[in-house]
Amino acid sequence: MRVLIVTKIFPNAAEPLSAPFNRQQFGALARRCDVEVLATIPWYPGAGLLARWSSAGRLAQVPRRETIDGIDVHHPRTLFVPRTGHALWGPLYAASIAPVVSRYRGKVDVVLGSWAYPDGFAAILLARLLGVPAVVKLHGSDINVIARIPGPRRLMQWLLPRAARVVAVSRALADEVAALGFPRERVAVVMNGIDAELFRPRDRAEARRTLGIPVDGRLLLYVGHLKETKGVRDLADAFTRIAPANPDVRLAIIGGGDERKRVDELAAKFPGQVIAPGPRPLAEVPTWLAACDALTLPSWNEGTPNVVLEALACGRRVVGSAVGGIPDLIPDAGLGELVPARDIDALAAALTRAASAGYDPQEVATRGARGGWDASAAALHDVLAAAVRERASV
Repeated sequence: MRVLIVTKIFPNAAEPLSAPFNRQQFGALARRCDVEVLATIPWYPGAGLLARWSSAGRLAQVPRRETIDGIDVHHPRTLFVPRTGHALWGPLYAASIAPVVSRYRGKVDVVLGSWAYPDGFAAILLARLLGVPAVVKLHGSDINVIARIPGPRRLMQWLLPRAARVVAVSRALADEVAALGFPRERVAVVMNGIDAELFRPRDRAEARRTLGIPVDGRLLLYVGHLKETKGVRDLADAFTRIAPANPDVRLAIIGGGDERKRVDELAAKFPGQVIAPGPRPLAEVPTWLAACDALTLPSWNEGTPNVVLEALACGRRVVGSAVGGIPDLIPDAGLGELVPARDIDALAAALTRAASAGYDPQEVATRGARGGWDASAAALHDVLAAAVRERASV
């Protein structure tokens, strides 16, 4: 089976740490079938001149082609016009890569769009041009946020039912896409996996010594994009409330993004209590998870966040928002605590409890265990193969 993947969430030379979940799942998929990735780059005239001030400017330097984890990755540019309506995004995206996709005629069996809009929208249109089925993979904000904007919602309601299958990373996302009019029986839940060799219980004190942070006291951890909808501001406000009365409780915030200034201000306000080393390589994340007493993810919306899967695999409890697929991962207090999204009082109280709670890391790892990337890729392969078989039988 020959699979062409269209997505804007994939690593590249400028952002090598981006979307590790897609890199790992597609890498495992490539061991089962032929995979080529169109990892698109947003572009507009003069973007390269603004490299210091915009992400599109920085991405302008990405090469047209790379090999990543053995996968042939192309980086076609897609026209992105800042401050225009979201409804134009999908059509412009599809039109930008249509000339590139034409070279795959007769060489592809199925097109997979990873992210509902604009990627999945474009994947469906391009698959129709190639005469092959399209499958759309949903992640979280693409349905929980973008699909609620009137323009994209109308376009997805029109085009999404023309996909052969939809893959959702959580049961909650599957229900949401069904509400858009997509037949529920054609939605498959395929959870992301974890790298079991990296993410496993380790000694907490040893991990802290490796990172050069104090062995004593309690450590709360956030890992992810630093943006408002991930609850970064809420976390900063919650920690501001609990830090003065709990000087032995520290907070480490790993990642980069729009809220980096807010995080740096928090670290300056609580020197020694807030640690903010910025983005870290995937291979270092297990050490941070081992060093912490609890992970927190106070997102406003989610699919099935990989960092929660990874924290549980490392034997660490989680304080997370009761949104998306998180409740399915944290069914009881043994694995963590759920709080309402955007409720700073509830988050502060839960963080205080989590910092002092005792638990057995091995039990958390055993009860919170999920499949690895090979199992995740096998399930995705089955969905893609079913779409190909269905098209062949028509």
